[in-house]
Amino acid sequence: MKIHCLVHLEFETLGNIKEWACNNGHSISVTMPYMNSNYPHPDEFDLLVIMGGLMSVYQEDEYPWLIEEKEFVKNVIESGKSVYGICFGAQMLSEILGGQVSQNMYREIGWHIIQTLDAFREDDSLFNMPPELTVFQWHGDTFTLPKGARRLFESEACPEQGFIYRDNVLAVQFHPETDESCVDSLVTECASDLVKGRYIQSEQEIRGRDDLLASSSDLMFTILDWFEENIKAKASNDA
Repeated sequence: MKIHCLVHLEFETLGNIKEWACNNGHSISVTMPYMNSNYPHPDEFDLLVIMGGLMSVYQEDEYPWLIEEKEFVKNVIESGKSVYGICFGAQMLSEILGGQVSQNMYREIGWHIIQTLDAFREDDSLFNMPPELTVFQWHGDTFTLPKGARRLFESEACPEQGFIYRDNVLAVQFHPETDESCVDSLVTECASDLVKGRYIQSEQEIRGRDDLLASSSDLMFTILDWFEENIKAKASNDA
């Protein structure tokens, strides 16, 4: 399987996405939209992953490269390819599919509990998720649910934590790619975000959570396994 990732930060790593790909013999290619517009044709990959970012999807004046990136993602969705958006990537997917992105009432940073919703639990085609899970968050924006999408998760600080659209587009507000390196990069590069707030944890609360890093990895591997199975099934049906 060929995975293409859109990366928006110089210090951002792919976390346990890269580990999963290496473990399963899959290839990864990367475009950094803020540096170049070398977007591949949708036929050149099987799964598009849109990573996080410190910018907002509505800041096209400050980041004009967003316009071309959004057009690329829209074309990938229309091609029927599998697409996975994480945090900023989830917000971009919401906007492209007709939703709206705006500032959330609260900034949500650190390890926080999300709940799975009935739309998730009643869909046998989705991957397994417990009723509650503690995941890594680092965001100040939120999105509305696009028409035709199904809400999958929510948290106390942010009701919109993820959705699925047409069984091949998955968006999650949280960061299941998080490994120790991801945590270290964010805490170091974005230390100014760690101010007092209702849902903002301190550096001490964020670091050193090996148990939560392990469950984060398990979740990401489960999601990517699900994408792999769907892609294989589609290829078989098209053959």
